[in-house]
Amino acid sequence: MRIALLGGTGDIGEGLALRWAYHTDHEVVIGSRDPEKARTKAEEYETELDSRGVERKVTGFANEMAADRADVVVLAVPAYHAKDTVEAVADRLDAETTLVTPAVGMKRTDDGFRYNPPKAGSVSQLVARHVPDDTPVVGAFHNLAADRLANLDVELDLDTLVVGDDGDAKQNVADLASGIEGLRALDAGPLANAAEVESLTPLLVNLAVNNEGMHDVGVKFE
Repeated sequence: MRIALLGGTGDIGEGLALRWAYHTDHEVVIGSRDPEKARTKAEEYETELDSRGVERKVTGFANEMAADRADVVVLAVPAYHAKDTVEAVADRLDAETTLVTPAVGMKRTDDGFRYNPPKAGSVSQLVARHVPDDTPVVGAFHNLAADRLANLDVELDLDTLVVGDDGDAKQNVADLASGIEGLRALDAGPLANAAEVESLTPLLVNLAVNNEGMHDVGVKFE
């Protein structure tokens, strides 16, 4: 399976790229608005994997080229870039492509981080409004600590909540998530539930900021 990570040079993109390349045989493609930056990061990821005895090819392209012919496109960009990024690659998406969004709208106040959803209700729902009608959108990977994900020395024991309206697409993303060792995917219902999932992220950030030793806090449901 070909997985394109748009904004794959950033924190969450790096973590997902390294974990999928390390734990699975899926083809990993890094996208960026700057293709040279994407290629440079792809080489860095290859070097990191090689240092661990894993020989994998990771490629880098402009976002549009990365999304082309991808089976799964992960929108690994900040919430405020989500709409523009989707619109830039919309002509590369179709019914055979699953678009995954882990982005969360947040704002920082004097008291801490607050959930700041768009008028659509959630970033996941906003993204769904700007893809072709036949392209399924799935929300996942919202509540993962990027540093923890990108550190391959750290063993994961975490859950990720998956929301979406297309059952097959949602199951596909859940299977991809579960392919990462130590990560369990849980079905959180339709895309309309995305706000509840996304709103956990500022809570986790506040916990990390205010409690020593919880920098990479995540969620696990028992």
